[in-house]
Amino acid sequence: MSHSMPGNPLLDFSGLPRFTEITPEHVGPAIDQLLVEAEAAVRHAESVSPVQWETFVEPLDDATERLWRAWGQVSHLQAVVNTPALREAYNDNLPKVTRFGAALGQNLALFAQYRALADSPAFATYDVARRKVVENALRDFHLGGAELGETEKARFAEIQETLSSLSARFSQNVLDATDAYALELHEEAELAGLPADTVAMCRAAAEQEGKAGWKLGLQMPCYLPVQAYAENCGLRETLYRASAVRASEFDLPERDNSMAINQILALRTELAALLGFASYADYSVATKMAQSPAEVLEFLRDLAARAKPHARRDRTELENFAAEHLALETLEAWDLAYVGEKLKQARYSFSEQEVKQYFTEAKVLAGLFDVIESLYGLQVQPDSAPVWHEDVRFYRLVDAQGALVGQFYLDLYAREGKRGGAWMDDCRNRRDSAGQMQTPLVYLVCNFGRGVEGRQATFSHNEVTTLFHEMGHGLHQLLTRVGVLGVAGINDVEWDAVELPSQFMENFCWEWQRVQAMTAHVDTGEPLPRVLFDKMLAAKNYQSGMFTVRQLEFALFDMELHNGLDPAQENVLDLLERVRDEVAVNRPPAWNRFPHQFSHIFAGGYAAGYYSYKWAEVLSADAYAAFEESPQSFAETGARFREEVLSRGGSRSALENFKAFRGRAPELEALLRHSGMDETAAAA
Repeated sequence: MSHSMPGNPLLDFSGLPRFTEITPEHVGPAIDQLLVEAEAAVRHAESVSPVQWETFVEPLDDATERLWRAWGQVSHLQAVVNTPALREAYNDNLPKVTRFGAALGQNLALFAQYRALADSPAFATYDVARRKVVENALRDFHLGGAELGETEKARFAEIQETLSSLSARFSQNVLDATDAYALELHEEAELAGLPADTVAMCRAAAEQEGKAGWKLGLQMPCYLPVQAYAENCGLRETLYRASAVRASEFDLPERDNSMAINQILALRTELAALLGFASYADYSVATKMAQSPAEVLEFLRDLAARAKPHARRDRTELENFAAEHLALETLEAWDLAYVGEKLKQARYSFSEQEVKQYFTEAKVLAGLFDVIESLYGLQVQPDSAPVWHEDVRFYRLVDAQGALVGQFYLDLYAREGKRGGAWMDDCRNRRDSAGQMQTPLVYLVCNFGRGVEGRQATFSHNEVTTLFHEMGHGLHQLLTRVGVLGVAGINDVEWDAVELPSQFMENFCWEWQRVQAMTAHVDTGEPLPRVLFDKMLAAKNYQSGMFTVRQLEFALFDMELHNGLDPAQENVLDLLERVRDEVAVNRPPAWNRFPHQFSHIFAGGYAAGYYSYKWAEVLSADAYAAFEESPQSFAETGARFREEVLSRGGSRSALENFKAFRGRAPELEALLRHSGMDETAAAA
């Protein structure tokens, strides 16, 4: 076997990935070889007899795991250090890998083997994880088109392949449109109101190109402060417009996602119909906690009805404040964040920028690691590994006895060639085989501003929350106790429950003791004053109504889009307007092209699944309420949460996990209370 081939780093699975050595030239040869090995393993598995776990599932897992691990490294690099050569290597190999995955999902001989395994006497003796893997395999064969006729099967595979390249193109267009934009300013007065660190960052960006003045772009560390703080209304509008029309018909033709959107939707509809589903939404929900699109739509509309009065009140407050204090008679889309920040400062007399000076990087990380220790008795320790960029750090997670639980990479800062947003991805999953345990390895990626002029980086409270959120996903992957690959970590956890562990972690960013411990002012080293924290707490649910209906607008739009939209009757933009009529209180301008940048649903895994953020918020608020109800037994509740939710992977349904932890089904009340939208708030 080729396990120890020294030449190509993508073929070395002996230890940690060799990121410093991987070049675009390695991709094609490695993927080709791993595909040959995986295909040989598939052929062997098709006819192995008798069918047993050890002779059938294990060897198949071996070969496919190596392929997915190598391809995972390539996909990861494509997202964090995107270069033209790497992009080309990724795009060239994507169809081959997609094709293999599609063929695997439709392989009738394997399907028959899994059925034989399910019918074998040994099946009754399997543990819950193994049984679940076999049951999921049978379900996924059905969803992967294994029972289709030959013509339909070929079309199904073709659709999948086209969809994966359309999605890749969609997100590359958004990245290119974001990176391509630059605004050069030469008058410092135009930057009035912007935080000093943002101005320094824009200055550094101009210097890097050997230019005078300041260079502004559409990456979040620049865009968000401009929207929130720039006194120059023209500057806010310029950047808002540039951002709002990215990758649309108003952009360069080669970056326009309009066609891709229509093609993606048409192909998804066709794919669902091939499998006998009424819509793509029905197909999507088949593997989720929610039972049907109708249940999801009802849940979203119920929440919208409760949130909309709060959202209207939020909007009216903004309008009144803008007219009274800022001489703005009409609120434009590029005024919302600015007026919102001004009202927040007036009402709670603090600025996000002031708070940001206290959340220094070293303290925040120490605070995060402390939460992990007090919840689960585990320590995070610095570790070393080959990395893809000098800024990336590497850590190990060990238990009280010093035994290794797992490791993770942390890539915190925004840079060119790196996809926006924040995410967790697994690099290597837990697996127990032949007496050996393979420990999990994960990527945690954010896009924060780095420290300028030799100072350490400071994070806004929102960024701190994002870091805790991603770590929550990381822990779900790292703390799995399931050694069977198919249901280890987040594998096969229902999509609408995946956000439970991540959103759960966010709650700790609102506990005074925790916050105090993870702050030290960048200049003075002083912790965050209690009076400032109380203001933050008072402001926590500021505009929560408005924020909720915005999330519901995206979720309803996504669900309706995939639940039988007839493009001949209604186009995508018209549907979005109809959804806004129903739930929105802020209407973006008609030229805003939000769908063209909605990568979650057109290039991520959230198609007909964006609702899962809100759905999981209900679960996470209710799970955290268990800690609120018994503060004296924190570690015990933490141990129970780890045991019943985090460690189970996908070996049992998310609803069963929740009920085992909470002793009942989830309830909406905790979320409404945490968001300041319960009955008492409505009366206030």
